[in-house]
Amino acid sequence: MTLIDITPPVSAATPVFPGDTAFSAIRTCNLGEDCPVNVSRIVMSTHTGAHADAPLHYHPAGASIDMLDPAPYIGPCAVVHFIGQNKPVIGQNKPVETAALETALVDIGADIPARILIRTYEKQPATWDGAFTAVSPETIEWLALRGVKLIGVDTPSLDPAESKTMDAHKAIYRCDMRVLEGLMLDDVAPGLYELIAPPLRLEGLDAAPVRALLRTVS
Repeated sequence: MTLIDITPPVSAATPVFPGDTAFSAIRTCNLGEDCPVNVSRIVMSTHTGAHADAPLHYHPAGASIDMLDPAPYIGPCAVVHFIGQNKPVIGQNKPVETAALETALVDIGADIPARILIRTYEKQPATWDGAFTAVSPETIEWLALRGVKLIGVDTPSLDPAESKTMDAHKAIYRCDMRVLEGLMLDDVAPGLYELIAPPLRLEGLDAAPVRALLRTVS
């Protein structure tokens, strides 16, 4: 058994959506002669790095992250690639479409598990990339019809950066699916794994950080 960490490190250099809260940290207590511990205060967006969106993020009646069952975030998953020749044209709002995803899943040679992670970067960028690859709402609905309960991506969002309609997120809501964004899949081969990525129980909030891991399966 091997564990693969698919959580990008979080620091002041972590890219965020333009206008969102950048990560910062300050030491509030310092270990020393007069203090027995180090303690820090952090400030960050709920959508920093690897995180789970709650339905509240994209629907006014949606549940907050602390209300969600953690079960969809743990269990069998497939990692599929849209890099190299399989990658949609960057910068032209070309999302991952159903036909291409179906082909990628067939190449894995197994039944579709309840969790699908999509790799679109050869190497995740260290700075903000506004031309990342989105996922079409039709693809999400196609996955839902086949029993998929969670979709994860290595990008900041399922929808294009400039989207005002959030069509992919609305499809997630209609299908009662869960979503992980900002995963680091740079060194992950296509195939079957076990996902372990429950979000923090941040009461009443729209998203939460995750420590996302893949466990190899024999």
